[in-house]
Amino acid sequence: MAVLKKIRSRLFSVDSEDDQCEAINRTEKRPALVAPFNPSYFDVRPLTVAHLDECWQLDQRCFVDGEAYSRDTFEYLLTAPESVSYRAVTPEGAMVGFVVGLVEPDRTGHITTVGVAPEYRRRRIAHKMMGKTEEAFHRRGVQTLRLEVRSTNAGAQALYANLGFVVTQRLPRYYSNGGDGLLMIKALEQ
Repeated sequence: MAVLKKIRSRLFSVDSEDDQCEAINRTEKRPALVAPFNPSYFDVRPLTVAHLDECWQLDQRCFVDGEAYSRDTFEYLLTAPESVSYRAVTPEGAMVGFVVGLVEPDRTGHITTVGVAPEYRRRRIAHKMMGKTEEAFHRRGVQTLRLEVRSTNAGAQALYANLGFVVTQRLPRYYSNGGDGLLMIKALEQ
């Protein structure tokens, strides 16, 4: 920690405002330490009951706040004839994300859960999976999509808004821990 403070003090110790701007510019122009992310690195494939255990275990990691589904719930979701489900995998075949939805009797597509492994978030994986899911719902004659999202989950809300979903209703005490949810809807173009 002392070494880090010493480096910061040398890097940012400047005498004038012009020197300070130059010091900031120098730090901003340094090359990135991480290679740029390539969204095509992950493949989106169908998620079936054959992937039940891997998906359930990933869900437990994604939703540590008590909102993870039970293994039985996943088994139901993945075996239901109205299921629309995908998984994101690395080139080595490891599952890093999943999305599960159902076609409801009124031909509404209900996105029931979307999860991405914590270490793989902010890489457009959920965006890619949602696009594939939307295409599948469209092929099945769905005209409206809906999902629920935690009212405090600004990141997920931004993702869904970017995909064209709009908040239509607040759902008080929707989650088991008493947290509010938001109902978001999107009309699919025909």
